[in-house]
Amino acid sequence: MSLLSQKTVAKKISISGIGIHTGNKVNLSILPSLPNSGIVFKRTDLKKNNIIIPNFANVFDATLCTTISNEFDVKVSTIEHLMGAFYGLGIDNAIVELDSQELPILDGSAKEFVKLIRETGVKDSDIPIKLIKINKKIEIQEGKKFISIDRSNVALEIDFEIKYENQLIGNQKNKVNIYEDTLDEIYDSRTFCLYEDIEKLKKLGLGKGGSLENAIVVKNNKLLNDNGLRNDLEFVNHKILDCMGDLYLAGYRMVGSLRCSQGGHSLTNKLLRKLFEENNNYSLLEIKGKNLPHSFAKNSQYLKSIA
Repeated sequence: MSLLSQKTVAKKISISGIGIHTGNKVNLSILPSLPNSGIVFKRTDLKKNNIIIPNFANVFDATLCTTISNEFDVKVSTIEHLMGAFYGLGIDNAIVELDSQELPILDGSAKEFVKLIRETGVKDSDIPIKLIKINKKIEIQEGKKFISIDRSNVALEIDFEIKYENQLIGNQKNKVNIYEDTLDEIYDSRTFCLYEDIEKLKKLGLGKGGSLENAIVVKNNKLLNDNGLRNDLEFVNHKILDCMGDLYLAGYRMVGSLRCSQGGHSLTNKLLRKLFEENNNYSLLEIKGKNLPHSFAKNSQYLKSIA
């Protein structure tokens, strides 16, 4: 299988769950799609105007999750975990059908999505992928929050840090190369919140489906989940998962180096909007005539021409 040809899922995948914010039950299916069709969301509970494209320009809200909408104000929310799985697994094209507004939260991570896609398999094509190459540094500073993306050779590096006053979470930092590193700890890392924020969410009409089964909850300096953390950097690793998913709203995977401190969905979306303001900030490259085994790490010399 070539990393440089477009891919979709081998066959239909189905899963059910509840939305973490709406609390509504949702049935979701991922269907194979043709090359160059991209990722498409389809609301099957609606008979018309039910197609929504996951693009940075279509982000309706990015406060606590990423919500996209179309011109008819039809929305799909909490897309970031599935989009992160698509990014990491190299899924270029797929139709995502769901019968409610919000994707299922499952266990609060991308673990189940990744497991199902791996078990089902990936269908290769003979159509080359396209990559966004960053040509110049773009950065945004909002108080203590910071995000930037700059040129890189053959990688997408994400260097992310979080800083919490809560001592259990504290300051965490991790750096990953999306095309070379094993991402299982990123996929497995769950969403989290502080116990004192739960009441605030409820007053906003959010978090209706949240529980210890689909989120890490920290009260004072104690973890309320009986099974503990899945990895030592689970808090920041989940932020990296979110960042991967939100970056995929660029429409293609990237070659660049991203740094972020205390950011989230909104800051990543602002970065993409700023990146695409000027054409000379980036290049869209179609990669032809080069085949790679399933690792950039061992064969990165084949990608030198795009750096």
